[in-house]
Amino acid sequence: MNILLDSHTFLWWMLGNPRLSRPAFNAIKSADNVAFLSSATAWELATKFRLGKLPEAADFLRDPDATLAEAKLEPLPIVMVHAIAAGKYESAHRDPFDRILAAQSQIEDLTLVTNDPAFAEFPVKTHW
Repeated sequence: MNILLDSHTFLWWMLGNPRLSRPAFNAIKSADNVAFLSSATAWELATKFRLGKLPEAADFLRDPDATLAEAKLEPLPIVMVHAIAAGKYESAHRDPFDRILAAQSQIEDLTLVTNDPAFAEFPVKTHW
């Protein structure tokens, strides 16, 4: 299974937070899966860090390439087709980060690893 990590999933994975479910942990850790981290997550973490809401993102923001390599995560850039799909969703959900993650998950055929119920509004596969 190829997976895309939601922002909280990524942080909980990196910080060893016990709120990360065992199935989510196993999916990320499994050598059978390719795990991706979206550029949208970097954008969201940087924004929340700047606002003082997410100081625990400092290490990632200091050297994201090293963090991704250490965590064995593949970067997933936002491309035009992702942005268009995110903007076209009929859902009233207003969070641009969630909309991009949903579009990337759908278009790239990735299972989104999240416990956020908001993703039920989108045509995506989730895992938790």
